[in-house]
Amino acid sequence: MTDRHEAALLKRTVAVVEDNPDNRMLVEAILGSRYAVTSYATGPSAVAGCHGAPPDVILLDITMPGMDGTQVLRALRADPRLARVPVVALTADAVCGARDRYLALGFDDYVSKPILSAEDLREVIRRNLPE
Repeated sequence: MTDRHEAALLKRTVAVVEDNPDNRMLVEAILGSRYAVTSYATGPSAVAGCHGAPPDVILLDITMPGMDGTQVLRALRADPRLARVPVVALTADAVCGARDRYLALGFDDYVSKPILSAEDLREVIRRNLPE
């Protein structure tokens, strides 16, 4: 194995669950050089994909058609393999009190959209990665 291949295997995994392809590409561009990023466009595909290959942290959009972010969170928390994976709410809901509301729902952290700072997003991922 090459050093580059070994380094790739050691990268922590971030799952991005976001129905907007532009937002997925932005997050992948911000995180892709430091983390292995797996993207999902729907809640059901994220639940199935994360069950098959649990990530180290999940960025989860709230407003998605069909299965919204809170429903995805409940499904993830009900799965013993995923119950302890940190889940960060990724949402355009940035009104006063939104952060506290999402934390009370069981999210581990909160990032508002639009993402204005790549470094702020990377910091949220760093602080939520398990040791």
